Amino acid sequence: MTADSTALSSAASGETADAAAGLAHKVEAIARAPIFSRLEPDDRTMLADFVEELDAAEGEMLFRAGEEGERMYIVCEGAVELATTDKLGQKIVLHDAGPGELFGELSLLDQGPRTANAVAMAPTHLLVLDRGALLRFVRARPEAALDMMAVMAARLRATDQRLRQAAVRNPNEVMASRATLIQRATDAIADFSGSFAFLVLHGLLFAVWIGWNVVPGLAPFDPFPFGLLTMCVSLEAIFLSVIVLLSQSRQAAKDRIRTDIEYDVNLKAELEVSNLHDKIDNLHAELLKRLSRLEQRPHDPR
Repeated sequence: MTADSTALSSAASGETADAAAGLAHKVEAIARAPIFSRLEPDDRTMLADFVEELDAAEGEMLFRAGEEGERMYIVCEGAVELATTDKLGQKIVLHDAGPGELFGELSLLDQGPRTANAVAMAPTHLLVLDRGALLRFVRARPEAALDMMAVMAARLRATDQRLRQAAVRNPNEVMASRATLIQRATDAIADFSGSFAFLVLHGLLFAVWIGWNVVPGLAPFDPFPFGLLTMCVSLEAIFLSVIVLLSQSRQAAKDRIRTDIEYDVNLKAELEVSNLHDKIDNLHAELLKRLSRLEQRPHDPR
């Protein structure tokens, strides 16, 4: 009896140690997930009781785009590829989720359809949290929901900032924000040298200069053939040519920025058109389903 009791006690102790190690592993994985990073240690330990473990083989499909989903995944080991396809059927990889990263939280929170395909790229160990378990956890620890909302708000702020930076920009404003004092002066001189005021000013200056040196009775300071005037005009032409070349280089940089912006605009327009196609396809499929259900209803003999 003593030996049996000792064996049972050892087995129970081993199971307890394994359970404790498994719980600690879950808590560690939860702590690395951004959405749960602000939770208190006790809250993470409690949440670990609500999550389930899942092993996925390499190449296994966890979910497909368009499917209804109420589960969120946290990667403990391995990697999961999140990808979708465009209208031409080409694969677009959105993200490769590695250890400590989570995915599927959008469908968990808003109960909407999946927005991408999730495929295990290697033997992967995951933690799974479904919507019901999350609701039970939030009811038990309401204050933890505020921490989760704070993390989500921070992510929304970061996304909003990225969208502001990715919005359509004015190339002139972009170049003006990057211009140095010398570049601004160069642009100002180039703009003035190409104006009508510059032409009129030089015409008056040349007329006064030549008139002063050819009109009898005035003391000439640069007699014909006006060597000083020729030298001044030559030096001005050299400086202006350099300034114009610098301004043209700046204009070429503006053109490159404008080309990049046009590409971004075209890409966004293409994505919006693709989204409209998807919505129309979904509406068409839903319409066909409803028509099929109507046809399958028994007809009233009356």
